[in-house]
Amino acid sequence: MDILITFPGGKRVNAEFAPVGDAAPMVIATDQPVKYGGDGSAPEPFKHFLASIGTCAGIFILSFCQKNSIPTEGMTLEQSHEYTTEGPGKSRLAKITIDIKVPPDFPEKYYDAVVRVAEQCAVKKAIMDQPQFEVKTVVARS
Repeated sequence: MDILITFPGGKRVNAEFAPVGDAAPMVIATDQPVKYGGDGSAPEPFKHFLASIGTCAGIFILSFCQKNSIPTEGMTLEQSHEYTTEGPGKSRLAKITIDIKVPPDFPEKYYDAVVRVAEQCAVKKAIMDQPQFEVKTVVARS
């Protein structure tokens, strides 16, 4: 097991990661908006999914900048989403755009390089090369 999914109450669903070495266990909390019966206490799962794309690209960019002694002050990534409608009441995510905003003094010679390193994002690669999914019921042993 890599991740344990738990139900702490209400519409909350958590993803729990076992500790590695001396690290403390980590929990990613999710909830549903109030209009869907939740408390709105945490992002809903799909928002975590979307955030994982931008933060993955961000860690590649951050690592590149650190390796090349390029300051990241004033640098941000802005991620936007386009949806398309496929029939009544059915929409799907059609396009994700990430704009890498750099300050005026960011070295121009690295513009293309930061795009290339962002493209190395493992989350993006997993989406592009879709995994198979298997969902099954397993009776817990007492």
